[in-house]
Amino acid sequence: MRIGDTGKVRTRRRGRTTAVLAAGATLTVLCGCTVQASDDGQRHSPVHIELPSGTPSPKSAAPDDKPPSAPAAAAPVVLWRPGDTGRDVRELQARLRQVAWLFDGPTGTYDDLTEQAVKGFQGKRGLPETGSTDQVTWERLVSMTREPGMWDLYLMGGQPADEPDARCLTGRVLCISKSSRTLRWMIDGHTVVEVPVRFGSQYTPTREGVFTVYWKSRNHVSTLYDSPMPYAMFFSGGQAVHYSSDFAARGYAGASHGCVNVSDERAIAQMFTEVRNGDKVVVHW
Repeated sequence: MRIGDTGKVRTRRRGRTTAVLAAGATLTVLCGCTVQASDDGQRHSPVHIELPSGTPSPKSAAPDDKPPSAPAAAAPVVLWRPGDTGRDVRELQARLRQVAWLFDGPTGTYDDLTEQAVKGFQGKRGLPETGSTDQVTWERLVSMTREPGMWDLYLMGGQPADEPDARCLTGRVLCISKSSRTLRWMIDGHTVVEVPVRFGSQYTPTREGVFTVYWKSRNHVSTLYDSPMPYAMFFSGGQAVHYSSDFAARGYAGASHGCVNVSDERAIAQMFTEVRNGDKVVVHW
């Protein structure tokens, strides 16, 4: 090495030193290094790598981040509402009668009286007073009542008639079923009029069998019980088919003294006009 080369060597060494220091600074920035002072006052340059934690600090969260809100509660399912008809509506009405929120029917039609009764029941128990019967209202009502029987559901009539007795299929017949509590006015096997009927009590039962109409009395009054028997069509002693205002008012909650009561005055007026003396009467189960 020549003397003149000494400056060049020093220059190269400074260059290498500067490069090493620059590389170290770059590593520090990339790795997140820190330079810490020791307790003896001497400075060291350990490499300290800080790893990110799995949970961001509250300050690092986005300002719009909010905990998810709870889903809105689903509205109760409506089972029946005003205007609906059918057997289920009858059961609703029968149960409302049991808790004294409804006094008419059951009719099988969700009418204004039923809507008001449901509202009253709902309000009394802190439920929304919608007047429609939802699942919550129905379950509460069921828990307070018993299963309605056949004649709870059809207290005021409206029940379907059973098939006519074979003896009713020919001629002109008042075909009366004790099983379905119905009367069919039939001509040659065809039903002309069909109505619900009520019979005598346990102590004054309506007789069963085949009879004939032997007397009609439009404004009859019973001499035995002093009670009106409009549109009376007598078929067995003092027993007759006739209109009953008590049946119309109380339904099957009452009973006759052996007669066959009809609650539909218009229907029995039609039958009284059409039925003749001598026409057959069949009372059967």
